[in-house]
Amino acid sequence: MHTDDQLKEIVKQKYSEIALQDKATNAASCCGAGGCSTEVYNIMSEDYSTLSGYNPDADLSLGCGLPTQFAKIKKGDTVIDLGSGAGNDCFIARQETGETGKVIGIDFTPAMIEKARNNAEKLQFNNVEFRQGDIEKMPVSANMADVVVSNCVLNLVPNKNGVISEIFRVLKPGGHFSISDIVLQGELPSQIQAAAEMYAGCVSGAIQKQEYLSLIEKNGFKNITIQKEKTITIPEDILSNYLTPEEITAFHAGDTGIYSITVYAEKPADVACCPPGCC
Repeated sequence: MHTDDQLKEIVKQKYSEIALQDKATNAASCCGAGGCSTEVYNIMSEDYSTLSGYNPDADLSLGCGLPTQFAKIKKGDTVIDLGSGAGNDCFIARQETGETGKVIGIDFTPAMIEKARNNAEKLQFNNVEFRQGDIEKMPVSANMADVVVSNCVLNLVPNKNGVISEIFRVLKPGGHFSISDIVLQGELPSQIQAAAEMYAGCVSGAIQKQEYLSLIEKNGFKNITIQKEKTITIPEDILSNYLTPEEITAFHAGDTGIYSITVYAEKPADVACCPPGCC
């Protein structure tokens, strides 16, 4: 069993490799985790190319939804993107918030931060910045963001409650988030749950859907809404790396489901600060 720090190091190493890969390599993999499938599509991501502000150099095909499409960003907003990667969601958020707003991307991996900063410089965006840091302890002040977005990142974090608590801390009263993530219904086979490659590939770090929604509610958020949900189907050639043919048959016959969900929630406008102990 890996410790939280060991899991974080696995993710950091894997996403350092991904930062140096091209989009075509990532798109042929499970959430960018490497050449883990011969299928010629990404089993998680969605097409960003039609959204205003899209920049192909920033799209590493790592997400599992389109949170910025649902985030209700307004002109002049301050937006924080958790696990900002090469800057894809940040640049789309910047299109919505305009020159009078501000977008801050936070990422754990130095190679991703460097790639995102280079992309921002090429685009000459002076109101988009990228900060290296742990989203369990965000390098931003409390009550500063109007909107928080994130795309297929919380499932990679061992302490999900800590991240959700941090989201509450950094949002202004009345602010909100829109987050795309991977969740489960039923238990994954232990072989997949324990596999580090699948963890970095966005599946085995996921938790139960109801537990995920309960963490959001317990941290004080209101008006929790699932804005979008889709089933994730893992290709047979990925499953065969971890399960026998008989186990694959049993897996398909069971009631286990893997889903991409985009969740919206609001920090109450009448909150003076945040839950006890977080300020």
